[in-house]
Amino acid sequence: MMDPDYLPFHANPSKPAFKAPEGAVDAHCHVFGPADKFPYHPKRKYTPCDASKEKLFELRDYLGFSRNVIVQASCHGTDNAALIDALESAGELARGVAVVDPAISEDELRAMDAAGVRAVRFNFVKRLVDTTPKEVFLSIAEKIKPLGWHIVVYFEAPDLEELTPFLNELNTTIVVDHMGRPDVTKGVDHPDFQRFIDLMKNNDKIWTKVSCPERLTQTPPDYSDVVPFAKTLVETFPDRVLWGTDWPHPNMKSHTPDDGQLVDVIPQIAPTAELQQKLLIDNPMRLYWS
Repeated sequence: MMDPDYLPFHANPSKPAFKAPEGAVDAHCHVFGPADKFPYHPKRKYTPCDASKEKLFELRDYLGFSRNVIVQASCHGTDNAALIDALESAGELARGVAVVDPAISEDELRAMDAAGVRAVRFNFVKRLVDTTPKEVFLSIAEKIKPLGWHIVVYFEAPDLEELTPFLNELNTTIVVDHMGRPDVTKGVDHPDFQRFIDLMKNNDKIWTKVSCPERLTQTPPDYSDVVPFAKTLVETFPDRVLWGTDWPHPNMKSHTPDDGQLVDVIPQIAPTAELQQKLLIDNPMRLYWS
Protein backbone atom coordinates (compact mmCIF):
# COMPACT_ATOMS: atom_id res chain seq x y z
CA MET A 1 0.00 0.00 0.00
CA MET A 2 1.26 3.47 -0.80
CA ASP A 3 2.01 5.89 2.04
CA PRO A 4 -1.17 7.55 3.36
CA ASP A 5 0.12 11.05 2.55
CA TYR A 6 1.46 10.09 -0.90
CA LEU A 7 -0.02 12.10 -3.79
CA PRO A 8 -0.68 9.93 -6.87
CA PHE A 9 0.09 11.32 -10.33
CA HIS A 10 -2.47 13.45 -12.19
CA ALA A 11 -5.19 11.25 -13.66
CA ASN A 12 -6.17 13.68 -16.45
CA PRO A 13 -3.33 16.06 -17.36
CA SER A 14 -4.15 18.91 -19.71
CA LYS A 15 -3.04 18.91 -23.33
CA PRO A 16 -0.06 21.28 -23.52
CA ALA A 17 -0.40 24.42 -25.63
CA PHE A 18 3.31 24.13 -26.48
CA LYS A 19 4.01 21.71 -29.32
CA ALA A 20 7.33 19.99 -28.74
CA PRO A 21 9.56 19.60 -31.80
CA GLU A 22 9.39 16.22 -33.54
CA GLY A 23 11.66 13.75 -31.71
CA ALA A 24 11.56 15.47 -28.30
CA VAL A 25 12.92 13.57 -25.30
CA ASP A 26 11.50 13.51 -21.76
CA ALA A 27 14.90 13.03 -20.12
CA HIS A 28 13.77 12.44 -16.53
CA CYS A 29 10.90 10.15 -15.56
CA HIS A 30 10.38 6.96 -13.55
CA VAL A 31 8.48 3.68 -13.45
CA PHE A 32 7.23 2.29 -10.12
CA GLY A 33 6.26 -1.36 -9.88
CA PRO A 34 3.64 -2.57 -10.36
CA ALA A 35 4.49 -3.87 -6.88
CA ASP A 36 2.95 -7.31 -7.44
CA LYS A 37 5.50 -7.86 -10.24
CA PHE A 38 8.38 -5.59 -9.19
CA PRO A 39 8.30 -5.24 -5.37
CA TYR A 40 9.58 -2.07 -3.70
CA HIS A 41 12.82 -2.22 -1.75
CA PRO A 42 12.35 -3.33 1.90
CA LYS A 43 14.53 -0.44 3.18
CA ARG A 44 12.83 2.25 1.06
CA LYS A 45 12.09 5.65 2.62
CA TYR A 46 8.69 5.95 0.89
CA THR A 47 6.09 3.74 -0.77
CA PRO A 48 4.64 5.26 -3.97
CA CYS A 49 1.59 4.35 -6.00
CA ASP A 50 2.28 2.03 -8.92
CA ALA A 51 3.25 3.90 -12.10
CA SER A 52 3.59 1.41 -14.94
CA LYS A 53 5.56 1.58 -18.18
CA GLU A 54 2.27 1.54 -20.07
CA LYS A 55 1.12 4.70 -18.29
CA LEU A 56 4.48 6.35 -18.93
CA PHE A 57 4.46 5.59 -22.66
CA GLU A 58 0.83 6.73 -22.92
CA LEU A 59 1.78 10.05 -21.30
CA ARG A 60 4.81 10.41 -23.62
CA ASP A 61 2.54 10.18 -26.66
CA TYR A 62 -0.16 12.39 -25.15
CA LEU A 63 2.30 15.20 -24.38
CA GLY A 64 3.77 15.04 -27.89
CA PHE A 65 7.14 13.53 -26.98
CA SER A 66 8.99 10.70 -28.76
CA ARG A 67 11.44 9.24 -26.27
CA ASN A 68 12.09 8.79 -22.54
CA VAL A 69 15.09 8.58 -20.27
CA ILE A 70 13.84 6.49 -17.35
CA VAL A 71 15.64 7.01 -14.04
CA GLN A 72 15.78 4.39 -11.29
CA ALA A 73 14.10 5.78 -8.18
CA SER A 74 15.21 5.12 -4.61
CA CYS A 75 12.06 3.16 -3.69
CA HIS A 76 13.36 0.28 -5.86
CA GLY A 77 16.87 0.44 -4.39
CA THR A 78 19.46 -1.34 -6.55
CA ASP A 79 16.88 -3.74 -8.03
CA ASN A 80 16.57 -2.32 -11.55
CA ALA A 81 14.15 -4.99 -12.81
CA ALA A 82 11.21 -2.61 -13.42
CA LEU A 83 13.52 -0.19 -15.23
CA ILE A 84 15.04 -2.90 -17.44
CA ASP A 85 11.58 -4.27 -18.23
CA ALA A 86 10.43 -0.81 -19.36
CA LEU A 87 13.57 -0.32 -21.47
CA GLU A 88 13.15 -3.68 -23.18
CA SER A 89 9.52 -2.83 -23.98
CA ALA A 90 10.42 0.59 -25.41
CA GLY A 91 13.43 -0.53 -27.46
CA GLU A 92 15.08 2.45 -29.16
CA LEU A 93 12.51 4.86 -27.70
CA ALA A 94 13.99 4.78 -24.18
CA ARG A 95 17.29 4.83 -22.33
CA GLY A 96 17.89 4.24 -18.63
CA VAL A 97 19.74 5.50 -15.58
CA ALA A 98 20.36 2.73 -13.04
CA VAL A 99 21.24 2.60 -9.33
CA VAL A 100 23.79 -0.13 -8.76
CA ASP A 101 25.43 -1.97 -5.90
CA PRO A 102 29.23 -1.55 -5.69
CA ALA A 103 29.58 -5.34 -5.93
CA ILE A 104 27.90 -5.42 -9.38
CA SER A 105 29.75 -7.58 -11.91
CA GLU A 106 31.00 -6.58 -15.36
CA ASP A 107 28.57 -9.08 -16.89
CA GLU A 108 25.61 -7.48 -15.09
CA LEU A 109 26.72 -4.03 -16.27
CA ARG A 110 27.07 -5.25 -19.86
CA ALA A 111 23.56 -6.76 -19.73
CA MET A 112 22.20 -3.41 -18.50
CA ASP A 113 24.06 -1.64 -21.28
CA ALA A 114 22.49 -3.96 -23.85
CA ALA A 115 19.04 -3.14 -22.42
CA GLY A 116 19.66 0.60 -22.84
CA VAL A 117 21.15 1.79 -19.54
CA ARG A 118 23.61 4.63 -20.16
CA ALA A 119 24.28 6.05 -16.68
CA VAL A 120 24.22 5.42 -12.95
CA ARG A 121 22.60 7.69 -10.39
CA PHE A 122 24.23 8.79 -7.15
CA ASN A 123 21.68 10.13 -4.66
CA PHE A 124 22.86 12.47 -1.90
CA VAL A 125 19.42 13.58 -0.69
CA LYS A 126 19.47 12.51 2.94
CA ARG A 127 15.70 12.25 3.36
CA LEU A 128 15.56 9.73 0.49
CA VAL A 129 18.61 7.52 1.04
CA ASP A 130 21.10 6.49 3.69
CA THR A 131 24.49 8.15 3.34
CA THR A 132 26.96 6.26 1.14
CA PRO A 133 30.74 6.72 1.56
CA LYS A 134 32.33 8.61 -1.37
CA GLU A 135 34.78 5.72 -1.91
CA VAL A 136 31.84 3.50 -2.85
CA PHE A 137 30.71 5.96 -5.50
CA LEU A 138 34.27 6.31 -6.83
CA SER A 139 34.57 2.53 -7.19
CA ILE A 140 31.29 2.41 -9.16
CA ALA A 141 32.50 5.29 -11.34
CA GLU A 142 35.60 3.24 -12.22
CA LYS A 143 33.51 0.16 -13.06
CA ILE A 144 31.27 2.00 -15.55
CA LYS A 145 34.10 3.84 -17.37
CA PRO A 146 34.73 1.06 -19.94
CA LEU A 147 31.04 1.29 -20.99
CA GLY A 148 31.21 5.05 -21.60
CA TRP A 149 28.35 5.69 -19.16
CA HIS A 150 27.93 8.98 -17.33
CA ILE A 151 26.81 9.76 -13.78
CA VAL A 152 23.57 11.44 -12.70
CA VAL A 153 23.73 13.11 -9.29
CA TYR A 154 20.89 14.26 -7.07
CA PHE A 155 21.58 16.66 -4.20
CA GLU A 156 20.11 19.76 -2.59
CA ALA A 157 21.61 23.26 -2.77
CA PRO A 158 23.08 23.33 0.79
CA ASP A 159 25.19 20.25 -0.04
CA LEU A 160 26.84 21.69 -3.17
CA GLU A 161 29.84 23.30 -1.51
CA GLU A 162 30.79 20.07 0.26
CA LEU A 163 30.21 17.95 -2.88
CA THR A 164 32.09 20.13 -5.40
CA PRO A 165 35.57 18.55 -4.88
CA PHE A 166 34.03 15.07 -5.21
CA LEU A 167 32.16 15.98 -8.41
CA ASN A 168 35.37 17.29 -9.94
CA GLU A 169 37.26 14.19 -8.77
CA LEU A 170 34.87 11.95 -10.73
CA ASN A 171 36.41 13.40 -13.91
CA THR A 172 33.59 12.21 -16.15
CA THR A 173 30.34 13.51 -17.60
CA ILE A 174 27.94 14.35 -14.76
CA VAL A 175 24.28 15.37 -15.00
CA VAL A 176 22.91 17.25 -12.00
CA ASP A 177 19.22 16.60 -11.36
CA HIS A 178 16.79 19.52 -11.04
CA MET A 179 19.36 22.36 -11.19
CA GLY A 180 20.83 21.23 -7.86
CA ARG A 181 17.52 22.13 -6.19
CA PRO A 182 18.04 25.88 -5.61
CA ASP A 183 16.08 27.81 -3.02
CA VAL A 184 14.13 30.02 -5.44
CA THR A 185 13.18 32.50 -2.72
CA LYS A 186 16.81 33.66 -2.71
CA GLY A 187 16.86 34.70 -6.37
CA VAL A 188 19.16 33.94 -9.29
CA ASP A 189 21.86 36.38 -8.12
CA HIS A 190 22.22 34.81 -4.67
CA PRO A 191 25.68 33.28 -3.97
CA ASP A 192 24.08 29.82 -3.64
CA PHE A 193 22.86 29.72 -7.25
CA GLN A 194 25.95 31.55 -8.50
CA ARG A 195 27.99 28.73 -6.92
CA PHE A 196 26.11 26.26 -9.10
CA ILE A 197 26.69 28.39 -12.22
CA ASP A 198 30.38 28.57 -11.32
CA LEU A 199 30.50 24.78 -10.96
CA MET A 200 29.23 24.43 -14.55
CA LYS A 201 31.48 27.20 -15.85
CA ASN A 202 34.57 25.65 -14.27
CA ASN A 203 33.85 22.07 -15.35
CA ASP A 204 32.57 21.57 -18.89
CA LYS A 205 31.76 17.92 -18.12
CA ILE A 206 28.86 18.95 -15.88
CA TRP A 207 25.35 19.11 -17.34
CA THR A 208 22.03 19.77 -15.61
CA LYS A 209 18.33 19.03 -15.92
CA VAL A 210 16.23 22.21 -15.90
CA SER A 211 13.34 20.16 -14.52
CA CYS A 212 11.01 20.04 -11.53
CA PRO A 213 9.61 23.55 -11.14
CA GLU A 214 6.82 21.81 -9.22
CA ARG A 215 9.35 20.83 -6.50
CA LEU A 216 11.05 24.21 -6.31
CA THR A 217 8.18 26.70 -6.60
CA GLN A 218 6.70 28.58 -3.67
CA THR A 219 3.52 29.40 -5.63
CA PRO A 220 2.10 26.16 -7.10
CA PRO A 221 0.79 25.62 -9.69
CA ASP A 222 2.27 28.92 -10.96
CA TYR A 223 5.91 28.15 -11.69
CA SER A 224 7.01 31.65 -12.68
CA ASP A 225 9.32 31.93 -9.65
CA VAL A 226 11.41 29.02 -11.00
CA VAL A 227 11.57 30.21 -14.63
CA PRO A 228 14.51 32.66 -14.18
CA PHE A 229 16.72 29.88 -12.76
CA ALA A 230 16.04 27.44 -15.59
CA LYS A 231 16.18 30.15 -18.28
CA THR A 232 19.57 31.35 -17.00
CA LEU A 233 20.99 27.83 -17.27
CA VAL A 234 19.48 27.16 -20.72
CA GLU A 235 20.85 30.42 -22.10
CA THR A 236 24.28 30.14 -20.40
CA PHE A 237 24.88 26.44 -21.12
CA PRO A 238 22.67 25.65 -24.15
CA ASP A 239 24.61 22.48 -25.02
CA ARG A 240 24.58 20.98 -21.49
CA VAL A 241 20.93 21.14 -20.44
CA LEU A 242 18.19 18.49 -20.44
CA TRP A 243 14.49 18.62 -19.61
CA GLY A 244 12.12 16.06 -18.10
CA THR A 245 8.65 15.74 -16.60
CA ASP A 246 9.75 13.83 -13.47
CA TRP A 247 6.55 11.77 -13.89
CA PRO A 248 5.03 10.31 -11.71
CA HIS A 249 6.34 13.04 -9.35
CA PRO A 250 7.27 10.99 -6.26
CA ASN A 251 6.96 12.58 -2.81
CA MET A 252 5.13 15.73 -3.88
CA LYS A 253 3.49 17.35 -0.86
CA SER A 254 2.24 20.75 -2.08
CA HIS A 255 0.12 19.73 -5.09
CA THR A 256 -0.35 17.15 -7.85
CA PRO A 257 1.43 18.54 -10.93
CA ASP A 258 -0.41 18.71 -14.25
CA ASP A 259 2.08 17.34 -16.79
CA GLY A 260 0.58 19.47 -19.57
CA GLN A 261 1.29 22.59 -17.51
CA LEU A 262 4.88 21.44 -16.95
CA VAL A 263 5.39 21.12 -20.72
CA ASP A 264 4.03 24.65 -21.13
CA VAL A 265 6.91 25.96 -19.00
CA ILE A 266 9.40 24.90 -21.74
CA PRO A 267 8.96 27.95 -24.03
CA GLN A 268 9.38 30.23 -21.00
CA ILE A 269 12.79 28.73 -20.15
CA ALA A 270 13.90 28.04 -23.75
CA PRO A 271 12.30 30.90 -25.67
CA THR A 272 13.74 30.23 -29.15
CA ALA A 273 13.32 27.30 -31.53
CA GLU A 274 17.11 26.83 -31.49
CA LEU A 275 17.25 26.53 -27.69
CA GLN A 276 14.25 24.17 -27.69
CA GLN A 277 15.94 21.97 -30.30
CA LYS A 278 19.08 21.68 -28.16
CA LEU A 279 17.21 21.17 -24.87
CA LEU A 280 14.71 18.59 -26.09
CA ILE A 281 16.50 16.78 -28.93
CA ASP A 282 20.16 17.49 -29.67
CA ASN A 283 21.50 17.29 -26.10
CA PRO A 284 19.63 14.17 -24.91
CA MET A 285 20.27 12.38 -28.21
CA ARG A 286 23.99 13.11 -27.96
CA LEU A 287 24.19 11.94 -24.35
CA TYR A 288 21.93 8.87 -24.45
CA TRP A 289 21.63 7.67 -28.04
CA SER A 290 24.94 8.39 -29.78
